[in-house]
Amino acid sequence: MRDRHLVRRSSPEAGRSSPETRRSSPGARLRTLHAQGRLATGYPDLRELLADASPEELDFAGRVLAPLDPDEVLAHHPETPTVRIAVTGRGTVGDVVPALTGQLARHGILARIRVCGAGGYLGDLADPGSPLYAHAPDVTLCVLDPLTVWDKVAAPWQPIDVSVAAERQRKALGELAAAHAACAPPGATLVLNTVPLLHRFTHQLTSLAQRAELGGLWRQFNADLLYMAHPSDGLAVLDLEPVTSAGVRADEPRLGTYADAHCTAQLLAGYAREAAHLIRGLRGQAKKCLVLDLDGTLWDGVLAEDGPEGVTAAGSLRGAAFGAFQRTVKQLASQGVLLAVCTKNDPQDVARALAEHPEFPLGADDFVTVVADWGSKAEGVHTIAERLGIAPEAVVFADDMPVERETVRVGVPGAAVVPLDGEPALHAERLLADGWFDTPALTEEDRLRPVRYAQRAARERFEAGSADYRAFLDSLDLRVEISPPYEHELARLAQLSLRTNRFNLTGERLSIEQVRQRAAEPGAVVLAVRAADRFGDDGVVGAVFARARAGRLSVDNLVLSCRVLGRGIEEATVSGLLRAAGEAGFTAVHARWSATRANGALRTLWTRHGFTTVDGPGTATEIHFRHSLRRLTPVPGHIRLRLRLPDERQPAVPRGGR
Repeated sequence: MRDRHLVRRSSPEAGRSSPETRRSSPGARLRTLHAQGRLATGYPDLRELLADASPEELDFAGRVLAPLDPDEVLAHHPETPTVRIAVTGRGTVGDVVPALTGQLARHGILARIRVCGAGGYLGDLADPGSPLYAHAPDVTLCVLDPLTVWDKVAAPWQPIDVSVAAERQRKALGELAAAHAACAPPGATLVLNTVPLLHRFTHQLTSLAQRAELGGLWRQFNADLLYMAHPSDGLAVLDLEPVTSAGVRADEPRLGTYADAHCTAQLLAGYAREAAHLIRGLRGQAKKCLVLDLDGTLWDGVLAEDGPEGVTAAGSLRGAAFGAFQRTVKQLASQGVLLAVCTKNDPQDVARALAEHPEFPLGADDFVTVVADWGSKAEGVHTIAERLGIAPEAVVFADDMPVERETVRVGVPGAAVVPLDGEPALHAERLLADGWFDTPALTEEDRLRPVRYAQRAARERFEAGSADYRAFLDSLDLRVEISPPYEHELARLAQLSLRTNRFNLTGERLSIEQVRQRAAEPGAVVLAVRAADRFGDDGVVGAVFARARAGRLSVDNLVLSCRVLGRGIEEATVSGLLRAAGEAGFTAVHARWSATRANGALRTLWTRHGFTTVDGPGTATEIHFRHSLRRLTPVPGHIRLRLRLPDERQPAVPRGGR
């Protein structure tokens, strides 16, 4: 019995949206909110409302949201993620603002955008006193339109003349990137983009050989721009070729001539979409887990009717489309995306199909967990998130059945839902359209994430067979090392601060450059927490950010990966830090807890280790603590701990490996 058959027989209320949702489109609902003056009060609802909006609806959304006062939104919803953006460029670039505003609203992000002088990007970026830097942007968009380079090429010209002008442009952009790194706030990112080559320039050359030469030189210019990119270190470059190759025209000749606005609305919409994905990734909001349906999603056929041998992902043109989708999914998994299955099928049949089917690029070992039953898929996604120790909103759910997608959309707020349908040839395109897993840079921890979760599963199976939890912990041979991070570990520390929600004492978010700068400050104490046990090496699982001042150690933040909680590592870290502080001659350790949406359970962490509150109980959102270092809690007996504070005689960030 296939999922779609079961859906028809399920409760008539299952997966059903509200009457208003069923009656009206996203555009109509947005118009209602706009007419009623409720855009600010309803801002958190826009993410769901715009999830499946058409390009026309997104365009309208951006235009009504762009004039919205961010302070009005924050007055109603103070925890709304906010990003400060400065926009500059070669020509008139203000039209990117509505498109970007709409795209960010789709992802629940509120933008404070300042458009700087049209065409004056050289002055905007080179002058430390410019309005651009006065805006204190987190992200600066320098929009390079299709006339970039060509305004420095005089007629008549040859391909070599264009190449010389392009190289000068690239060097100038490199200098501007350095100026931005020096003048913008720590951790800010400058965003450049590749430049489309227009028909009106290539076809001014009547020689086909010269036209090919120009094409090669121009592609080299764009390649050089792309090679400049280091998003984790403050310089990103958006590649617009995938946008234009999808049929989007790059230039608007009439507006370019009369208003110096050379980009088409469609190009700016594609640019804004890619920029929004980048911003989401820079904020550490990349998704972690892809949850997949099976019948009609991962393979062709109905498992309950056709049996494990009857479903297919090869052998026919339609079957091959499913095979191609599986290979896309496997590629994502190779970069640390966790794969899981949520299906309405018998678990024994699912296990056989995944383990034994000879055609599938994906096998049972590629999935970290499988939920196969006849219950609600929203409940299944929650189960998967709980098993993996991640927030449900870190999930991307892909299913070809509309009612199942709506069930998850309503039952798992914040999860991304991919609208697949009966055409498997479009599955990969739709999965990749929103860049849910995009991140500034891959760390070694990212690549090894599936391995770590496999180790976790083995650990949990071993725990289930242990007589008691204490005996289980004693048998782990758990080793924890805490010391200053090596250079290659800085990206992981930044990633932990950006993406860890549950065990993040203050909610502070740091980029790689901010971590590097923090470690280099006088008196800084930045530590990497590493863990390993009999089941394998977990790598860097936590970070301590502290400062030494006036004889005391002040802990600014402590973050630990959720996948290692419950093994005593958090207790070992705090107890070990207190002991090391005492041995180093500190007279006290200070710390704080700041409330976020996810860290409420940590409110008592410091008091459990002998800290007392400073100046009373504190506010509902922040409490300060102090430890006199007189009575210390012991390090858990099942953990072998090595903890080393920074040595002022050694480099703040060692360059070697462990």
